[in-house]
Amino acid sequence: MTALTTAPTPPRVGPPEKRRRRVGFSQRLSRWDVKVSPYLYISPFFIVFAITGLFPLLYTGWVSLHKWTLIGGEAGYTGFDNFTAIFQQSEFWLSLRNTFMIFVLSSVPQVIIAIVLAAILNQNIRAKTFWRMGVLIPYVVAPVAVGLIFGQLFADQYGVINTALHAIGLPKIGWHSNTFASWTAIATMVNFRWIGYNTLIFLAAMQAVPTDLYEAAVIDGAGRMRQFFSITLPQIRATIIFVVITSTIGGLQIFDEPRTFDTYGTGGPSHQWETTTMYLWNLGWGPQQNLGRAAAVAWLLFVVIVLFALINYFVSSRISTSEARRDKSTKRRSTTARKGAVR
Repeated sequence: MTALTTAPTPPRVGPPEKRRRRVGFSQRLSRWDVKVSPYLYISPFFIVFAITGLFPLLYTGWVSLHKWTLIGGEAGYTGFDNFTAIFQQSEFWLSLRNTFMIFVLSSVPQVIIAIVLAAILNQNIRAKTFWRMGVLIPYVVAPVAVGLIFGQLFADQYGVINTALHAIGLPKIGWHSNTFASWTAIATMVNFRWIGYNTLIFLAAMQAVPTDLYEAAVIDGAGRMRQFFSITLPQIRATIIFVVITSTIGGLQIFDEPRTFDTYGTGGPSHQWETTTMYLWNLGWGPQQNLGRAAAVAWLLFVVIVLFALINYFVSSRISTSEARRDKSTKRRSTTARKGAVR
């Protein structure tokens, strides 16, 4: 008989197998802390936004689809009838025109003047803190107080500005009767309040620009104006986009300044400076007391603001992208010229 023998098992080559270590509860808790804690830290903002921002927005949209009066309350579903009625009222389109014109007359000079003031305050001047805090004083003044002050300045008969114009032989301006004059006066009130606030934002952005860039520009022989347009403005491009978008949102929601421009607060006898928010207020809490139509106007204004903000963002991004490409091409040309000169 033949004996069956089994070959011996060859020894394993390599390091021995490691046993899996059991993960303790404290280690699991630390892993959960790393993954979950960032969301917990930012959650208060989203919770507050959902309560104070998102819910009122959705609830306003629901009210706009119903017949809803201030005294009687809800009176049934109407669909888009409130929106149709708003589109058929000429006062709504007039308020949009007034809002847009006041926004243009206030936001454009506001951003330009704020950048110039920030550039001046960024220089080595005496009493920096005093001047930097001084530009913020108009922002802390109550809108009602600003309305009373500028109401005296822009009064038609005995206003300070008309008195000064009459003293130098110029005709008086009808600040409350002339449409463009009323837009200009209200835009001046807006600029008085918000220029200092935007100035400090631009100043903070300018102080974050590396000083090495300015030192290199001085060595190359660039003057102050050249440094401002070639270094300062490109470096604060993101801040400019942010201020433009926030100014657009705030400018299209303007209410306090036109409301306090006269003692009646109705936007003028011919609604020549009635903004969309004032029109919304008159619909909901004025003689009509129609909260359904007021909610419809609020949603239409929300859509307009989103569209304007998107347009501003894309235009600003396109401009910044083109400027960045131009700067890159300029740097390449200068580098090529330097290499050629060295050769």
